[in-house]
Amino acid sequence: MKCPVCEMDCVKSAKDLLATLPTIFLPCADCSMRILDKGSPLPDFEFAQPCSCGKRFIDEVFAHMYVIMVEEGDLTRTDSLIAVGTPLVHPGFAMDRPPFLPEKSLVLLTARATKTTAERLFREVPELRGVVKKGNFTPGITSPDLHSMPRVYDLLAGCDVRADIFPLSAGLLVMYKQQSLIHIEFPRQGYPKIRTVELHVGKPPINYFVDACSGVGTLGLTAACLGVHHVVMNDAWYASAFWSAFNLEINREYLKIDRIKIFEQLHDMQKHPVTRDPIKIAETDGEQIIEVYQGDFRQLYSVIPRGSNPVTALDIFDKKDFSSIQTFNREWQEKVGGEVFIP
Repeated sequence: MKCPVCEMDCVKSAKDLLATLPTIFLPCADCSMRILDKGSPLPDFEFAQPCSCGKRFIDEVFAHMYVIMVEEGDLTRTDSLIAVGTPLVHPGFAMDRPPFLPEKSLVLLTARATKTTAERLFREVPELRGVVKKGNFTPGITSPDLHSMPRVYDLLAGCDVRADIFPLSAGLLVMYKQQSLIHIEFPRQGYPKIRTVELHVGKPPINYFVDACSGVGTLGLTAACLGVHHVVMNDAWYASAFWSAFNLEINREYLKIDRIKIFEQLHDMQKHPVTRDPIKIAETDGEQIIEVYQGDFRQLYSVIPRGSNPVTALDIFDKKDFSSIQTFNREWQEKVGGEVFIP
């Protein structure tokens, strides 16, 4: 499949990506493993090359990046190894051991690398798929106030599209995202949000599910994969709404749908990065009805039939904003009905 960011073949269907599991991060018999102290400088200023199988232990990958960043002047020999940045593996899932990384399996978030250094890292470190300059803020929408433009990180080199994998009772869900535009949410052991959705969907599944603040669509697509007949996903941030639609395509083999119609692509949606009134981004034909909107969750009632009584997940960024939650719940009950829960 063509990546919507770099237009290369760095994205795969859920079926093809899952075929690489569970061995993707496991070593071969010849792989070596050197565990380094991340809170200390690299002791010998050396790094091992990838094994003949093409994989390398993550600490050696960090040692390689550390050496390059010191040579470029972005780090000093007294900086700790962790100063290189934050690793985001592709695909991401809860692991019980550090990974051995194959080619193009790591997006690096770094506060220290310049664009020149990032381009060198991308050329010389085979495990890297992208380098992102991070800031001291969370990218994307973090407040119900939609008047200000959300801040984003900068993609310095390569491509920052990566996937996370979530286990469902019905199988595995693959969720892609462009990491510079979307806040980081590591898959947690036990996957509590997924379990909460499974509990509310039930068996047999409910008829109607709304993911009001969908992000890249994880909770909405969980409901769809569990067999919910009608699912609506919505987010005011263009990147989140787009990736909700894209992930619908990625996971289509597990859904009872005949066709997906996507009405706007990523470059089109950049022209309206934040919207209030819901705009339909995608919909399906087939046994299941799945819709994706971009809009303010507080205006979503305008596209949900009155009295449809869906189960609605309200996964807002600030779950301590009790006033917004109570106001939404009260208005939603008046205009739509059904159960609202915070995952």
